[in-house]
Amino acid sequence: MNREEALQLVKAQITEQRYIHTLGVTEAAIDLAKRYGADIKKAELAAIFHDYAKFRPKDEMKEIIVSQKMAPDLLEYHSELWHAPVGAYLVEKEAGITDWDILDAIAYHTSGRPGMTLLEKIVYLADYIEPGRAFPGVDEVRETAKKNLDLAVIEALRNTVAFLMSRKQTVYPDTLFTYNDLIKNTKEKI
Repeated sequence: MNREEALQLVKAQITEQRYIHTLGVTEAAIDLAKRYGADIKKAELAAIFHDYAKFRPKDEMKEIIVSQKMAPDLLEYHSELWHAPVGAYLVEKEAGITDWDILDAIAYHTSGRPGMTLLEKIVYLADYIEPGRAFPGVDEVRETAKKNLDLAVIEALRNTVAFLMSRKQTVYPDTLFTYNDLIKNTKEKI
């Protein structure tokens, strides 16, 4: 599938504002893929489709999580997490993308997971640092992303966990497990 076909499919599923975000994530993912030696085409497609299910009804997403036997604990956490794994499923079914590298990058772009692949880290980070994002700490993560991908992902995870905790919101366990995994396996420390 080429870029224009993918963008056309995604544009029909999301708002104009989210489409602009998607374009920013796509460019950030391409830049990161070039910098860190990932497959640029896979990074581009995963970024384009990362929010494919973002605006699906919660009832539909819940039904997919249950019927496809996805992690049942997803339903115990904020529904904002649901669009990632549900999106991967729908991208496979509706867009015909069967490359598991791309689908996993979509599935884990919100929570992360221990043992993230290079592509998964790129899409996770591109979603966090895309040029349209403006919140405390994002510029520091953008700078780190120019030098060290793992450290940038650690910073993004740390900021996300701190933000959720400051709002007294739950933190999905995979996010904490991802942070711990990267801390244990990253030679440099923040």
